[in-house]
Amino acid sequence: MAENEAEGGAAAEGAEAAAPKSKFKLILIVVGVLVVLGGGAATWFLFFRHGDDEHHAEAAPPPKPPAFVEVPDMMVNLAGAPGERVQYLKLKIVLELKEEKQIEAIKPSMPRVTDIFQTYVRELRSSDLNGSAGIFRLKEELTKRVNAAVAPIQVSAVLFKEVVLQ
Repeated sequence: MAENEAEGGAAAEGAEAAAPKSKFKLILIVVGVLVVLGGGAATWFLFFRHGDDEHHAEAAPPPKPPAFVEVPDMMVNLAGAPGERVQYLKLKIVLELKEEKQIEAIKPSMPRVTDIFQTYVRELRSSDLNGSAGIFRLKEELTKRVNAAVAPIQVSAVLFKEVVLQ
């Protein structure tokens, strides 16, 4: 019986020694297959896929340059508490349109645009314009208001040529 246990123990040790070697080989084979597949996929994306994108890019017509319309210069006094020094804001604004033909369509609405801008800007305080975040909020708000004023025409952006807070 002791012999059977000794033989069984030796067989078990041999099986345990073979198992880690076979697992290691299996892992190496799986990693090798993944590397080959990954290399093939990378080659396809880098070399063969790129040609299709360039072909489509050449077929697209070049984008039209935007058109710009100047809004009359504005100088307004800002809202403040009683007894505070009066502060003024001077703005030079340009509207960006998508097409050149929209310029003539928007010109009759310019008095309305100027009025909307001035009534909004007069309610601002100097603290509303602090930093780039304040100017960005002003730009977004003016864009929203001008698009409401010239409804069928879409203004892409309100651009500031000059912003002076005094």
